[in-house]
Amino acid sequence: MKKIVGLLLALTLLLTTFAACGKPSDVSSSSSNASAPSVSEASKPSEPVTITHWYWADNPKYSETMQAMVKDFNETNGKNITVVAQEYPWDGGKYSENLFTAVQGGGGPDTASWKLTATPLFVANNLLANLDSYIANWKDKDLIEQSLYNTMKQAGGSDSIFVMPWNTQVLYVYYRPSMFKDAGVEVPTTYDQFLEACKKLTRDTNGDGKTDVYGFGMRGAKGGQEPWGSFIWARGGNFENFNTPEAIQGMKDFVDLYKKGYVPPTAPTDGFNEIIANFKSGKTAMTIHHIGSSAGMIETFGDDVAAFPFPAGKSQWTSMGDTENVMFEACKNKDAAFEWISYLATGKGQETWCTVTGNVPVSKTVKELPAFQDNRFMKVSIEAAPNAGIYPILDTTTEWISNVWPNTVAGALTGKITPEKAMETLQTSLYGKK
Repeated sequence: MKKIVGLLLALTLLLTTFAACGKPSDVSSSSSNASAPSVSEASKPSEPVTITHWYWADNPKYSETMQAMVKDFNETNGKNITVVAQEYPWDGGKYSENLFTAVQGGGGPDTASWKLTATPLFVANNLLANLDSYIANWKDKDLIEQSLYNTMKQAGGSDSIFVMPWNTQVLYVYYRPSMFKDAGVEVPTTYDQFLEACKKLTRDTNGDGKTDVYGFGMRGAKGGQEPWGSFIWARGGNFENFNTPEAIQGMKDFVDLYKKGYVPPTAPTDGFNEIIANFKSGKTAMTIHHIGSSAGMIETFGDDVAAFPFPAGKSQWTSMGDTENVMFEACKNKDAAFEWISYLATGKGQETWCTVTGNVPVSKTVKELPAFQDNRFMKVSIEAAPNAGIYPILDTTTEWISNVWPNTVAGALTGKITPEKAMETLQTSLYGKK
């Protein structure tokens, strides 16, 4: 019970990490362990089949779009499958808690919109259908990057896939081309070049002897663990062990940016609102966020704003926000349910949803469409997507993100503790061991 409560708290916080950072612009019964037929070969049900789907919508436009996709699927699937989509409020992540309560109690839908962070709790209670055999026999399986399937597996804590990819948000680096030109800086293509750019872009532009433009807008408050992770991986570290020399060096790089004055002095307490305000006011030349901020950036700067993926060092990683779909183990018509969630993953539903919401598609075919390739921020998101991932989803993650990470990193930035001690604390607090 303690573990279930901990995971519920973890998923509630993690589900809101990206959501709090801005929104994007504009058939027969089958056991999960049985060998599933290819979707293209699945026999049409002799009787009409109804699939119930739960989802949330961030605004009325998204709700209208979901219902339009349902209508299109129902009219075009040709297999007597009717999807009934029922909307429920997101309510700060309580959507997932309410879904758990419903399904655990023997009710709930056949399929549902999803956040990866909810996966461990549902898998631990055997509530999700295993999609391995369905995906193995799916004609469109190769349209989705293997790295994304790997993230689905990571979320479930096994080598099996319980979550069907749908759309993502990927962190990248926003920058001001005019500032780069004035400082004689090229767009970084390596991690070392990125660190050097932070230095060169930090300038006194009015000659009063004080820095008025900082190279990088650092997020040291809650939520800052997302961009921070890119520094750790760039040095060759990862999230399995924060005490390695490589991970510690990534922390030292992060701390050095603050100590050397290449980020605003308020960085230890700067959250999403502060880093965006600093960038838009011209106080910083670079900052990290996702495509959800692009409309506001264009409104402020017009053509004088662009983006690039966080560059690779020894390794490369960026943080991924997600909205996916799942099929529940209790679903009595799994073949029909998979037809629906695959329509959302690589069918017309994929193109429609990502076009309207501005989220990053998971289908390679949709990614290549002009509407996505001609958007400079979408193109960078797509470029960065293969290196995007998530933090471990543990029953300690909520406290780690909410309090341990921001307090520990603030201590390291201000010199109260060493980078080594900070990493030891982060390791112990997340994993319970050094």
